[in-house]
Amino acid sequence: MIAVIEKTNKGYTARFDRHLKHPVEEVWSWLTENEKLAKWFNELRVGELQEGGRMTFDMQNGTLEELPIYEFKMYSVLEFSWWAETIRFELAPEKEGCKLTMIEKLAEITDHTPKDLAGWHVCLDVIEALMDGRTIERMEEWKKWYEKYQEAVGEAVQK
Repeated sequence: MIAVIEKTNKGYTARFDRHLKHPVEEVWSWLTENEKLAKWFNELRVGELQEGGRMTFDMQNGTLEELPIYEFKMYSVLEFSWWAETIRFELAPEKEGCKLTMIEKLAEITDHTPKDLAGWHVCLDVIEALMDGRTIERMEEWKKWYEKYQEAVGEAVQK
C-alpha cells in the first residue's frame, strides 16, 4: 500500500503503515542491528543507539555523515535526522505480529521526493521479505513504486 502524503504546517509527512506477522522484537532488530540493517540499507548504520545518539550514513566516498537520533524508546520508537528531513519508525504489538509505521517528515517537496519515497517503500518491502525468507528484485519494484509516488506527490502538492 502506498504511503499517505499530507501537507502540514511545517512541510509534508509521508506515512507508511505495515502490518507484519513478526513480533516487535524481531522487527526492531532489523531497524537497529547493523548486521541486519546492512541487508536492507547498506549505507545506514547505528552508531550510538540512544536519544542524543547517532546513526551514520556512508556517503560511498570515504565520508561518514552523522545523523542525530532525536527520540529513542526501546522496541517502540526510533527517530533520527535525515538531513533536512526526519525519519521516524514506530512499532506496536498486534494480535498476530506488529504494526510498523515509518514517517518521513519532509521540509519541502522536490523532484527527488518521489524517488526517495519509492526507495523507502521498497526498503520496507525488503525488510518484510527478509523476515519471511524471501527476496525482492529491488530495481523492478522501485520503478513500479516510483511511478505511483510521482502521482501521489503531485496530488499532495495540489491539495
